[in-house]
Amino acid sequence: MIEYLKNIDESLFLFLNGLHNDVFDFLMHWITYQETWYPFYLLIIIWMFWKYKQKAFIPILFIILAITISDQFTSSFMKPFFERLRPCHDPSISDLVHVVDGCGGLYGFASSHASNSFALATLLFLFFRSYFKYTSILFVWAGLVAYSRIYVGVHFPGDILVGGLIGYLVGLLLFIIYSKLPPKYKLTV
Repeated sequence: MIEYLKNIDESLFLFLNGLHNDVFDFLMHWITYQETWYPFYLLIIIWMFWKYKQKAFIPILFIILAITISDQFTSSFMKPFFERLRPCHDPSISDLVHVVDGCGGLYGFASSHASNSFALATLLFLFFRSYFKYTSILFVWAGLVAYSRIYVGVHFPGDILVGGLIGYLVGLLLFIIYSKLPPKYKLTV
């Protein structure tokens, strides 16, 4: 069963990674790197402090905690534990992989980019879903960041799915904890 799922994962990866061209190479290179999104993160923090003053401090700590937990769980625990090679390092398919800009570390299961993006999207969605009508678009952003990791050749779809699920669950768990806090520590939307 595991071998069957691995074969499906590799086949889907090769299909999705094979859909490349110069325009998408540029876009996915830009989308996949965390530094691209620093201005976005900074704007969220500035907006939260502008809108909620000192009440923004606790939710921002929860966001930082969610990203830290999801990142460390996938990077420091899962990758060394499972030791699943990234597609670009896997000798059975590496010559078929379209790598946009470097391969990264040796192991890829599960994707930290997907985990971090979905942890952030989940918390922001849960914090602001009643304030902004289209807050769910954050999941489209997280999905695009996650997909970019397949496109640039460094993660299998399974790495992305598991990473995204971990990020979602971490975000959800931390929101449940946040919702148990006294009202004076919570945002009033």
